[in-house]
Amino acid sequence: MRLAFLLVTSATACFGAAPMGWNSWNSFANIVNSQIVQQQAKALASNGMKEAGYEYVVIDEGWWLGKRDAAGNILVEPKQWPAMKPGQKDGDMANIAEYIHSLGLKAGIYTDAGRDGCSMYPDSGPKYMNTGSEGHYEQDFLQFSKWGFDYVKVDWCGGAKENRSGAVQYAEIARAIERAQKITGRPLFFSICEWGSQNPWFWGPGVGGIESAIWRTGGDIIPPVVESLHDPEHEKRVITLANVLSSFEAGIHPEAQHTGYYNDLDMMVMGMRGMTDGMDRIHMGLWVISSAPLMVGSDLTRLSPATLSLLKNSEALAIHNDTYGLQPIKVMEPVPGVQIWAKPMAVAGRRAVAVLNRTDAVAEVKIDPSKLGLTGTPRSLRDVWNGRDLGTVAAAFSVPAHDLVLLLVDGEDKKSPEYVANQSEITGIKATSGPTFARLEYTNTSGHVAVIRVKSTSGLSTSLALAPTTGSETGTAGLILPHGTADLSFDAQAVAIRNLAVYSW
Repeated sequence: MRLAFLLVTSATACFGAAPMGWNSWNSFANIVNSQIVQQQAKALASNGMKEAGYEYVVIDEGWWLGKRDAAGNILVEPKQWPAMKPGQKDGDMANIAEYIHSLGLKAGIYTDAGRDGCSMYPDSGPKYMNTGSEGHYEQDFLQFSKWGFDYVKVDWCGGAKENRSGAVQYAEIARAIERAQKITGRPLFFSICEWGSQNPWFWGPGVGGIESAIWRTGGDIIPPVVESLHDPEHEKRVITLANVLSSFEAGIHPEAQHTGYYNDLDMMVMGMRGMTDGMDRIHMGLWVISSAPLMVGSDLTRLSPATLSLLKNSEALAIHNDTYGLQPIKVMEPVPGVQIWAKPMAVAGRRAVAVLNRTDAVAEVKIDPSKLGLTGTPRSLRDVWNGRDLGTVAAAFSVPAHDLVLLLVDGEDKKSPEYVANQSEITGIKATSGPTFARLEYTNTSGHVAVIRVKSTSGLSTSLALAPTTGSETGTAGLILPHGTADLSFDAQAVAIRNLAVYSW
């Protein structure tokens, strides 16, 4: 069982919550074009997902064919991205960004950290080289921002081909993003897609001084399933439960994740070929309890009512958007393949709990509240999928084969030791045997997000983003660390740590 220590952020509601939206890759690969993006954006804006919090429309690989002009500016295929109204020019990506914004949504775009992008390994259509941004970081990210994009996903095909250092390349990109933001005044959310090959959970938090970012922790759940192609390669692709569970397991690095910085378990495949209702519940439940990015890769015009309802489940999304932003810890496995995952929530004594049945048989499950870091008998147990109270935690309940039950448990935290800040640091924070979490109370009067550092004797270090506070307001912030002794350092001129309470599970 992992040992952990926790901190929290509630000064600003849902500050830095992992992004939610749609990405073109899973269902359209590199045949994406303006018409497809308009269709999907319109669906997102009209099917209730926008109101539920899904806001990004991300154009993935395939939008750019690798050509530049003499000045190094990106050239776009005019027929693929035509003007949509008078005054616009064909081949101007500002056209599609403006359209997405007109629906009240945010626009995302894609590039690679290397010279070449992933189009050198085409999934459909011809092979394109030079679709990466290496050598043009400042130029390209400024262009993305000027076009009006709000989000950029940066892949690693070219970087891997050149044997580059992810920590170095992505730090350079982060600085280019910061520069672009200063020039245009438009925030550009940073999505690192390094696939976990160089342990980005170690260097992703705060990379290049960036205040909020996500990083992929593994490969694709499955190669694209492009229904419109009807070629033998795409026709044989079927998503399995093993695909989804493998991505989840690769993404559990709780010591790196907290408000502002998130492990990315990959784009969601809910509703795609091979997914059952039970698999959809597993997928949604694991992603929301992980506070992972919810970037749906399905064709939004083909979603079933059941899948759409699950994606919009308000209680599940409240778990995802919880201001702690933590990943869960596996606290019980009563029989092989039946796992209980839990994480602390912003409300004292509250836990989100996922009961995952990976087996082929119905499982009868009873949760031990002491394994959740609670004392005494919890006050309530709530079934999130069905929005109903179940009574006490002591009651046993059934979980169907290949399915997941998502719960909220309310009780009382075990008592905790407390640590007091010494000017600009807290030292000697100890994790005991078993999971440990803590609440950090702070004030941040700087007027902007403050990034502080946490180091552990385990050799791991991370960054924590603290939302600004005003007046007499006190914020709380969340963090999970591995076993060992941790030290926390911060700028005492901007941040004051009021209290750090540590709770043992």
